[in-house]
Amino acid sequence: MATQHDIALTHALTGIPGPLPSSGVIHVAIPHTSRFTIVGNHLAQHDGLSLTAIGIGVHIQSLPAGTQVGIKALTARFAEGETTIAAALRELETHGYLHRTRARLTNGRMVTRTVFCNQPGALLGGGAVVPVAVAPRPVMRPAVLVPPPAPVAPPAPEPALVPEAAHPPVRVPSRIAPKPPRRPLPRPGELTPELHRAASALLADLRRHAPELVLSEDDIEELAPGAAAWLERGAHPDAIRHALTTELPQPPKYPAKIVRHRLAVLLPPPLPSAQELAPARRAPVTPFQTCEGCDRAFRSPDPGHCRDCRAQYWEAA
Repeated sequence: MATQHDIALTHALTGIPGPLPSSGVIHVAIPHTSRFTIVGNHLAQHDGLSLTAIGIGVHIQSLPAGTQVGIKALTARFAEGETTIAAALRELETHGYLHRTRARLTNGRMVTRTVFCNQPGALLGGGAVVPVAVAPRPVMRPAVLVPPPAPVAPPAPEPALVPEAAHPPVRVPSRIAPKPPRRPLPRPGELTPELHRAASALLADLRRHAPELVLSEDDIEELAPGAAAWLERGAHPDAIRHALTTELPQPPKYPAKIVRHRLAVLLPPPLPSAQELAPARRAPVTPFQTCEGCDRAFRSPDPGHCRDCRAQYWEAA
């Protein structure tokens, strides 16, 4: 079989007019009568496309309209992987051979429409476009009576645009928005040596109740005024210790920052004075009096006549 092929090739070479080149490729051009595709040299010899992109471009151009040419379909057809085929399709898109757009069908469904142009330069220059009919796909189905398709409801009309003023803007928290300023550390009205010593001892003793809250000497010196403000306001040391050591994050990365935050945010108000706790005095109640003219009861700080008797007196006068 190989010998017959070589003999046929030798006869074909002898029929080529002119001298044969000493090196390089020699073309034996036999006209096609069926199953052929016209490919321009601008694609076959493109100096900006990889060999994979040129091959996939020629393959897509040879397929009938309606054939699937996605990454999955091409990967199932060729030995190249998805990464190589995806890169080749992007090359064809960059040079104008391939276009992939999203389109909405009449039934409202969104699909990806793939268009291949065999001459991108001519398309940009306003060249004529020859329509290509979609080849029907033969499908073997049993002979059954198929009811007529139900009428497809038209897509719902798009909602009317409403001015922005009708909808108040929704504020979305941004990660880059500036944070509110940190609440300052409270300070007592007068930081006496005794109050400073008690506050420092309270802070240094926290690690006995919460081993995670190990504070350095500098931390205790900085946070002592905050704890002193709690003591000045009458907070019991056990209550302060409970507020600083309960429900700590695990593990606490910055113990000093946690203590500082809780001293500032959870600061209790000053104790009310005895006058503030005393019940409010009621307004004095005006006593009842008996009218000297008609014996009617009425309220008045002093005895005398009621309103009606005083009115009659002034009328008679």
